[in-house]
Amino acid sequence: MISIDVSSLNPLEKRIHEQLMLLSKSKEQIRIHEAAELCQCSVSKISKFVKKLGFKNYKQYLDFLYGREIDHSEQSDELKRIKAFIDAFDPAMIDELLELIDAHKKVILFGYGPSMLCAQYFEYRFRNCSDKMVIAISDEVAIDNMVDDSTLLLILTETGRFHSFQDVYASSSKSGGTVAIIVEEYNTELFNQCDRIFWLSPVPQPSYFKPHEKSRTLFFIFLEEIIQKLLTNGNTKVFYH
Repeated sequence: MISIDVSSLNPLEKRIHEQLMLLSKSKEQIRIHEAAELCQCSVSKISKFVKKLGFKNYKQYLDFLYGREIDHSEQSDELKRIKAFIDAFDPAMIDELLELIDAHKKVILFGYGPSMLCAQYFEYRFRNCSDKMVIAISDEVAIDNMVDDSTLLLILTETGRFHSFQDVYASSSKSGGTVAIIVEEYNTELFNQCDRIFWLSPVPQPSYFKPHEKSRTLFFIFLEEIIQKLLTNGNTKVFYH
């Protein structure tokens, strides 16, 4: 991200910026020594000026002047992963999950560790945009007493490799509940542990991270889209008393 603050410039720096902007309209390329000569200052002053304005270096400043795409080659792997997720985002998945939620009177959000913390957050979010019974739990034993044929058990898991959901799935199915898993990383072992899978990203997080060390950013983006759609729709269709 770039934060440009023209107001922080002193009169000389503002004059430099104005002169270079004007020159960029008639000259295809302005080398840094040419900029310094035009503005009657040192090359060092030009370098300090562009950084003060908010740019990483003079080249990035020139990209801005000429309306070119700014190089983001130094962004983190996590940001690249999130960008790839957003670029490939499929809105149909939101509608599919909303339809699944709409078909059930009760939603149980289930997870372990950091995924459970995400579940607790979205328990709060769902409750503030609906009157449907929504609860977040991580206790497998409680599943037996809480799930019935009107229940959607929504499991959040980063990799699905920390702990098997086979027992949870068997217990829920026995009680007539529907089990869906929202998982970030592709894991074929999950195919026989639920009725429905929402796989979020084809780009995995680094393998040297343990499951509890991996971020849950994509859960928040995906589920916030659910919340926003509920709020936009006024809850008239998806949730009911």
